[in-house]
Amino acid sequence: MENKITKSLVIIGGGPAGLAAAVAAAENGLPAEDILILERDGRLGGILNQCIHNGFGLHTFKEELTGPEYAARFEERAKALHIPYKLGAMVLSISPEKVVTAVSREDGLFTVEAGAVILAMGCRERSRGALNIPGFRPAGVFSAGTAQRLVNMEGYMPGREVVILGSGDIGLIMARRMTLEGAKVHVVAELQPYSGGLKRNIVQCLDDFGIPLKLSHTVTEIHGKDRVTGVTISAVDDKLKPIPGTEEYYSCDTLLLSVGLIPENELTLGAGAPLSRVTNGPVVNESLETGVPGIFACGNVLHVHDLVDYVSEEAAQAGRAAAKYVQGGSKETAEPLSGGIKLEAKGGVRYTVPSIIHPENMPDTLTVRFRVGGIYKNSFISVYFGDQRVQHRKKTVMAPGEMEQVLLKKADLQNIDFDTVTVTVEAE
Repeated sequence: MENKITKSLVIIGGGPAGLAAAVAAAENGLPAEDILILERDGRLGGILNQCIHNGFGLHTFKEELTGPEYAARFEERAKALHIPYKLGAMVLSISPEKVVTAVSREDGLFTVEAGAVILAMGCRERSRGALNIPGFRPAGVFSAGTAQRLVNMEGYMPGREVVILGSGDIGLIMARRMTLEGAKVHVVAELQPYSGGLKRNIVQCLDDFGIPLKLSHTVTEIHGKDRVTGVTISAVDDKLKPIPGTEEYYSCDTLLLSVGLIPENELTLGAGAPLSRVTNGPVVNESLETGVPGIFACGNVLHVHDLVDYVSEEAAQAGRAAAKYVQGGSKETAEPLSGGIKLEAKGGVRYTVPSIIHPENMPDTLTVRFRVGGIYKNSFISVYFGDQRVQHRKKTVMAPGEMEQVLLKKADLQNIDFDTVTVTVEAE
């Protein structure tokens, strides 16, 4: 017999985004019993369970928490509201009609007919296969996130002599973590001329431990057949190509890769939602609704965040919008990405979330988040309504590793005679 369930709202993922979205939906009028969280892991909390370092919650809770502590706060709120959830539940597909097909040990294959769906699957790490590094495939090559799980949750040390490729936040944090566990981290090499991580992580995880960061460098060869015995690092030119004669050899038994995060977009694609070419996450409107009516997205499946506090804030917005949608209180059209005001990213701004705004559906104040494509010093973030500049805010430093944002007011966007809002970086 086919196992069918009907719910007003199904949330895919029980990490920080999924939990915050569920709590917000329940607190905005949607009965908790009409919500269902599907989480493929054996516990709620997502990636935060392995992030045992502190630095979380400064914006949300005004105090410094570890990853598990931050996740526990939202897990406790969800449980206090009696929001149902299924663990070990792997979602196989989502149809455009919002039918979710999943499988678990307890329930076998089952489907959930949903009034609305929130995508909160998070992101994954880019693998070695995407890098085309010459050499065999020896043991000792790990993604930084995998190494983090091994050390923090499984109690295993990946190695003792370490080189890290990529200066994303996970790589920086693992440089410190491996050092604290007694390993020697020889160097962090970064392909770009700037770090991909937060400035505070460069200081606290590298500078404080004397770990060198080599910008405009990459691994050009991995040595060893059965186990990594060393790597060759080379400088790169302005086209990111290795420069002959700059090779340096480092003896090591472990190479950690921190070379980018990619939204988990397979289910998004299967549901028929268009993806952004820049973020690899879905294109959304002011309600964080994708191109498929009633399917919303938030957190790292939408675009990769730097702070989990912003994930929670964004997820709460999606939860409120989904609750409103289910209750029939929104004025959404059959085409969530049609009409409205288009948001354009120009002059160093790589993308914006959202991409489309329908003023009649937006809250009184809407946060537009984005990242820049390079290092900008003493520059301005400017916002244009059509040809008119309406915001011009100076920033001492902007970098790709740190998310930026501007605020738009609903009152300013109603009864307007322009169809484009432009967010750009200007020199003066």
